[in-house]
Amino acid sequence: MGTDEHIETARGPEPHAGGNELGWQLVSILVFYLLIFLVGVFAGRRGEDATSSGLLLAGRGLPLWIGAFTMIATWVGGGYINGTAEAVYDSQRGLVWAMAPWGYALSMAVGGIFFAGRMRRHRFTTLLDPFELRYGKRIAAGLFLPALVGEVFWSAAILVALGTTFSTVLGFDISTSILFSAAVAVGYTMVGGLRSVAYTDIVQLIFLIFGLCIALPFALSRVGGAEVVLTSYVAKMPAFPQGTAVWQWGDMALLLILGGIPWQVYFQRVLASRDERTAVRLSLIGAAGCLLMAIPAVILGAIGAVADWTPTDVDPSGQPALILPYVLRYLTPPVVATIGLGAVAAAVMSSVDSSILSASSMFAWNVYRPLLRPSGSDRELRFVVRGSVLVIGAAATCLALSVQSVYVLWYLCADLVYVILFPQLVMVLFYSGANRSGAVAGAAVGLVLRLGGGEPLVNLPAFIPYPWVGPGGSEFPFRTFAMLVGLMTIWIVSRATRRRDSPRSLNETVTESQTS
Repeated sequence: MGTDEHIETARGPEPHAGGNELGWQLVSILVFYLLIFLVGVFAGRRGEDATSSGLLLAGRGLPLWIGAFTMIATWVGGGYINGTAEAVYDSQRGLVWAMAPWGYALSMAVGGIFFAGRMRRHRFTTLLDPFELRYGKRIAAGLFLPALVGEVFWSAAILVALGTTFSTVLGFDISTSILFSAAVAVGYTMVGGLRSVAYTDIVQLIFLIFGLCIALPFALSRVGGAEVVLTSYVAKMPAFPQGTAVWQWGDMALLLILGGIPWQVYFQRVLASRDERTAVRLSLIGAAGCLLMAIPAVILGAIGAVADWTPTDVDPSGQPALILPYVLRYLTPPVVATIGLGAVAAAVMSSVDSSILSASSMFAWNVYRPLLRPSGSDRELRFVVRGSVLVIGAAATCLALSVQSVYVLWYLCADLVYVILFPQLVMVLFYSGANRSGAVAGAAVGLVLRLGGGEPLVNLPAFIPYPWVGPGGSEFPFRTFAMLVGLMTIWIVSRATRRRDSPRSLNETVTESQTS
């Protein structure tokens, strides 16, 4: 049977679920949240290493299987699932622009092959440690700012995704959904740090797999089956980009692949591994896991693209970001929709807790410890980490409640991570001549070149006349151009100033606290 015949039996767009139905759905979600919280608290309490290393890196004893689970769950968040479905649904771009699954998978693979072993070999505690050792405390603290902003905006963006999903599927209040989800994630992260995050990630990832996979057969049956979806989707979607748009596509692909490496959420798991070999292996396993976890989201997005939404009185084309919640609500039974919603909630919390802990770790270890309280005790540092989790979690929550375009703002922050932090990480790890002057000059040049391309989504005008201007702005790969010029600037300025600003080795200044 065709698509239209199946979609005609879909449920209507009721603004709220019925009383009895809403009751058991609410109880189900509450039970799931309670389970996650208890697992997080139990994991944190059972940790034998009651030190800052235990809180930040699980005592550097994270087994491979747990590390792989938490690596996959951290990347496969609500933004990843909802965003992949949205990109596949988009009739203007389609599957070819759904680059997050393979982009982030390649990012972890590249990170594992070239960066993970080197970082773990030096026994660093955070992503910023090599910058602190090579360039000093203040430069590292300065590089903390783009990393912090990226983590906070990402946490806020996926909290918004969760709130809108709750509202669409069950009719819950968005603000209440955001507040409750954030409170649970912050609560267990404060208790046990990375150990709590890792163990809850196991539960969340299993629930995510179960929730999305159980929704697939029901949604497929409502639109005629897998063969109808494949045939209709291929006929509807546009071809691969042509002309200068290919450069723009490549620019965005490199942004995901290379710009996905310099994030503390990734290196926190790498550095918590038992040894170099485990760090590399969990990165490669995580890459494969990210690809596999995108399959249900891709199929659900394709279902949304080929379905006839006219009988439901909703128009997903006006809100493509909600295509996954729409498919769950209108094309699956209420029980399945609730399970799917739990899957999205699991994905969101598995990313929010990781981002909040990552930002808190960098603040406590690379800002508070070296600049504010060099003589502070280990107990004091643990207190600061937990306090930072609360403050940064509250900031992300407030942002999610007040800013509707938070995902767009995170998108710009991701650009800055790619343009500024990636070349800095490459040079600090692989070029022994890199110095502070080169680092500052490279960051400044990269920032100007990226901002010069403008950003229409946040009304930032372009002030550099990049070529190949199209309807949506310049199709010139100015992000990658800014990254490469910034990288070359670090090398040129470092060589030019090496007499008065002698390069420092990553080995000569390693302290006992950083090798514990």
